[in-house]
Amino acid sequence: MATRAEQRDQTRQALLREARRLFAASGYPQVGLAELVNAAGVTKGALYHHFPSKADVFRAVLAEVQQEVGQRVAEAAEAHDDLWDQLVAGCHAFLDVSTDPEIQQIMLIDGPAVLGWNEWRALDEAASERQLADILEALMDAGTMARQPIAPLTHLLSGAMNEAVLWLATTSRAQDLRATKATLTKLLEALRL
Repeated sequence: MATRAEQRDQTRQALLREARRLFAASGYPQVGLAELVNAAGVTKGALYHHFPSKADVFRAVLAEVQQEVGQRVAEAAEAHDDLWDQLVAGCHAFLDVSTDPEIQQIMLIDGPAVLGWNEWRALDEAASERQLADILEALMDAGTMARQPIAPLTHLLSGAMNEAVLWLATTSRAQDLRATKATLTKLLEALRL
């Protein structure tokens, strides 16, 4: 028999799992609390025990999604020994994973709309921009890239990739993803010494 702590954790996980599924399928504005608690098989009281509001449920779902994206980017980068190859592989992995419609809906469409630009940027920075900044710093330290301010470069590259995946969401053609990766690689190569 599950302990109370285990039951609380199971309830929270059920809420997050169903919220993610519903938010991804319908978008945040279309998901009602009644639909969410019914899908999770819990009461509204149980939801409010874990999350003060629907926006707080979304925030937790978004944090999970961003963590998963960051982990997949890191895994792709870490599969390479060369720093430059790590940068390119990580950027390509971000494009790949972010073309998933579920990721696009939650992370790129609803994220800024629900939480506001500043909070969304802070979560994005904590989840993936730090990785990008770290690899850019390492490349500069290694002499592979010219020394330059990290923050603007990181934001420019991150913004370009976010915009690219939003554009990719409007097309289902595989050649558009390939062309975007090739263009991004050329953009990165321009930074290489």
